[in-house]
Formats: sequence, structure tokens, C-alpha cells
Amino acid sequence: MTTHQLHPIPALTDNYIWALHDGAQAWVVDPGQAEPVLAWLAAQRLQLAGILLTHHHGDHIGGVAALRAATAAPAWGPAGEPLPDGVQRVRGGERVALLGRSFEVIEVPGHTAGHIAWYCAGFAPASIAGPVGRPPDPASARGQLLGPEGLLFCGDTLFSIGCGRLFEGSPEQMLASLDRLAALPDSTLVCCTHEYTLANLRFARALEPEHPGLADHQRWCERQRQAGRPTLPSRIGLERAFNPFLRSREPALRQALQRLAPKLALAGFDADAAPATPEALQTGLAAKPVFESAPRWTADVHAFTALRRCKDVFV
Repeated sequence: MTTHQLHPIPALTDNYIWALHDGAQAWVVDPGQAEPVLAWLAAQRLQLAGILLTHHHGDHIGGVAALRAATAAPAWGPAGEPLPDGVQRVRGGERVALLGRSFEVIEVPGHTAGHIAWYCAGFAPASIAGPVGRPPDPASARGQLLGPEGLLFCGDTLFSIGCGRLFEGSPEQMLASLDRLAALPDSTLVCCTHEYTLANLRFARALEPEHPGLADHQRWCERQRQAGRPTLPSRIGLERAFNPFLRSREPALRQALQRLAPKLALAGFDADAAPATPEALQTGLAAKPVFESAPRWTADVHAFTALRRCKDVFV
């Protein structure tokens, strides 16, 4: 039986280039740099078999041309985004065969207009995030062994305890994209591409200081980073429990957002509005109970927009 392994290759300031391999061939996701990938392949004596891309930002595609020149590996990426020459274009619902499995393309616009995620059911590493507060399972130097969970490469759409900024897409698109990912099985491993977890936890705890489990999870993540280990991958179940951007419909979170909006310098509920003063925002909140007065989807979008803008200005 072939043993597959997953390995995060650190790159740039806080990126991870995810590598998946079977001991002979490897695939990498969002290589923002070529050098760390080539060094890792050489150290592990692996051949690069392919490259998967989620979106067009330079810290996700910057190493593609050099990797392809050095290895002739094929690459796949979103059909609706500007990508390096030679990348094969895919759309939502299409599949790519990878190490004997089939990875599905899920369209998740919001961070960029054509952002995609890659998902395979029943193909992911044994627990690395594990139960909250519990240390990860021991890892070999080559990465985590793969077990029966699902595996998600989500780029910059979903982060652990956060989500990506809206550079090209709309709040409506991002909320719908996060809904798609949140509907995956709880055991699905979430392989996002930035080590933002501790910063995201600071925001989540400022928003909901009494939320059960957040403090324990923060302590576990701090121990991971102090030991030089990633806080990733996360799990969909963990994100559904802790991530405010997957919980923006919950009444408790909406109440916390309205209560703390002035303190956190919330820019306002209108996505195009200029930042409001705390006094003006407080008056607006009292006069316009946005969350509950609009039709449900509109209210959901308003709440999500407020939450995203709140995070954008949080220090």
C-alpha cells in the first residue's frame, strides 16, 4: 500500500507551499518561490509531478515559471485569472488526477475574482491540529502521514480563524464561498497558505473574549509557533466552532460585533462607505438595526461585510 505524505514548505514571510508526495513523486500547491521547493525536492529525493494553483497573486505563483523550467512539471490553475504561460485552466466541478486520487475544483471567488480551491474526500494527513489543546501527532522529517480525512487546499479564501481580504470579489461572493467550504465534512484538513492563525485569534478573542475553547486553542497555537511548528493544517470542524467568518450568522457573534464595533474602529455596514467615527457609528447602529431588519440573505451579507471591515482595521 502506497503511503502518502503532506509537508508544508515555508516560503517568503509567512507562506506555506503545500507538498503532497508518495515517496517518489510530489505535487506542490501555490509555489510563490521556486528555491524552497527545489531544495526540498532535492533533500527528499523526489520528482516534481505537478503544480496546483488557487489564484494569481505573486506570492502564490511567483515560482511557477522557474519550477516548470527546472522540472517540466505540468501546472493547473483557475480559468478566470492571469497566470504564467503554459498553465492548464480549470473551472468549478472539473477534476485533476493526483497520486492516484481525484481532486475536485471548487470555485470560491471573493479574495480574487476567479479564486478556486482543490478538494479530495478521504485523502488527508493524520491529525496535526488535533483536538484543541492537545499536541500534534509525531511527524517524520518528510511530513505527516495521510489518513482517511478529506484534504482541502484553499489558498487565501479560508484561513484558520479567519478569511482572506476582499481584493477583487464582493462580500456576497466571499460569504457564499465560505459557505461552500464550511459544508465540507468536519474532519476535512484545511491547508491554507499563510501562517496568520495567532493574529486571527487575537481578533476573535477581542470579539468574543468568553467564547469557550478560544483561549485553549490560542495557547496550543502559541506552543506550536514557539517550537517552530505550523498551526496548520486546521480542520473544517474546528473552523466551524471558532472562526468568526464561518459564524457570522450566529446571534451571539452579531451582538458582539455591534457592541464592539466602535472599539474596533468598524468602518460601517456599507461596503463602499468611508470610515465612520465611533460616535457616528454608534448613532447609526442605534437608528438602523441592519442585521435583523433586512431579508435574511441581505442581513447575512451586511453582518459579514461589517465583520470583514472590522478585521481590516483591527490592530
